[in-house]
Formats: sequence, structure tokens, C-alpha cells
Amino acid sequence: MEAPVGPRPWRRIFGRGKPATLDPNQADLVVVASSFDDAEACSAALERATALASDAPAVLRHHLRIPPRHVETVCVIAAQDGYAPAPQVGGPGTDELETLILQRVQLLDALHCAQERSRMAGLAQRYDGTTDGWDALQPNPRP
Repeated sequence: MEAPVGPRPWRRIFGRGKPATLDPNQADLVVVASSFDDAEACSAALERATALASDAPAVLRHHLRIPPRHVETVCVIAAQDGYAPAPQVGGPGTDELETLILQRVQLLDALHCAQERSRMAGLAQRYDGTTDGWDALQPNPRP
């Protein structure tokens, strides 16, 4: 018996397959999901995100505050997982911590969002920083 031809569901689950084609710097991106509450589960945040197209790639951004002396190291470590620093909008951080937004393009689901949120929290903590939350951007569906 031949294997079925067509999309393999596990590729979406494990993030393999065709690379995402969303440009994180395109001008029409809008926030479609977010959570800046440590107690809120990613599944709850995604459930209330009515504008999120779950079958399309999104720019997942993690908002961190890191001591300036560790920002470069944190960026290098995050780059190993495909993250890049987002362009800064606004001024520097407060309390001797620099605001750092790390972003990457991926399909967004509750499991992977929670894993990445935990990974970023651990990374920030190892370098005397903290995480404020995360958000996800997709192109604005309205013209």
C-alpha cells in the first residue's frame, strides 16, 4: 500500500516543512494575540484572539528587560533558535534594564507558544533580566 500524498499533519505540529514566508518587518502587521500576564495560559490568550489566523504564520515577539551588559549575549543565544531583535520603538528600558524584543516567524499554537514563553523566561532569568510578555503579529486582513 502506498503512503498518502499531501500535507502531513505532523509537519505543522512540529514546525517542519516549508519555511514561513512572512516578513517580520512588513508595514501591515498588527497585533492579533498577546499576553502580558504571567498567570494567563497561552491557550487562554490564543482562545480570545479572534483576529488570529491559526493556519498562517505569525511573528511571535517576546518582550524582555535585560541588563545592557547581557543584551548581546541574550541575542546570540536566542539567534540559535531563529530569533532576532526587533527594531526598537520608544526609549530605553527602566530600572537599569534595557528593553529587548526578540521575534521570529512561526505557526502559532498554544503548546509551542507556551514552550517559547518558558524558554524566553529562562533565558532572561539566567542573565538577570525579566520577561514582560509576548505578542503575535500578522498582516492586517482589512485593506
